[in-house]
Amino acid sequence: MSTTDMSMGKIIFYEEKNFQGRSHECMSDCADMSSYLSRSQSCRVESGCFMVYDRNNYMGNQFFMRRGEYSDYMSMMGMRESIKSCRMIPMHRGQFRMKIYEKENFGGQSHEMMEDCDNIMERYHMNECQSCNVMDGHWLMYEQAQFRGKMMYMRPGEYRNFREMGMSGQRFMSMRRITDMC
Repeated sequence: MSTTDMSMGKIIFYEEKNFQGRSHECMSDCADMSSYLSRSQSCRVESGCFMVYDRNNYMGNQFFMRRGEYSDYMSMMGMRESIKSCRMIPMHRGQFRMKIYEKENFGGQSHEMMEDCDNIMERYHMNECQSCNVMDGHWLMYEQAQFRGKMMYMRPGEYRNFREMGMSGQRFMSMRRITDMC
């Protein structure tokens, strides 16, 4: 039996570094921050976990943020752009299951995962992952082994083609469950 708790999560964005200037508080998804702040250069995650994006509508580069203070997240995380949208990650309790596929449209070699995998090439002898089906839980997929490089947030659902999701030329080599670590 798995459950998802949607009640947790609070992040406060500030226009200036070091929590200065105007602020905006989010307790759910926000597709366009520009109507609240002209820019955001620092934030404080008071509870829960969030994915933040450098483009509106949950597009562009993604960054995972857990509880803590980010006084100058642009230099801390190597971001070139201000945060433009954010998505609260619901806390999942129960099992985690995801099936990864070597090719688009669930083709080629496949493996079902229930645990983190720091290197799909070593563990499954897969050169890349181009599609997946997330059955249970929320996951982060990374472009490099050892949970490094660009990441993508995956919630339950079918992902037939990463290229069509704006991830052209990107391959994923490691995957991590988002647990109650937030």
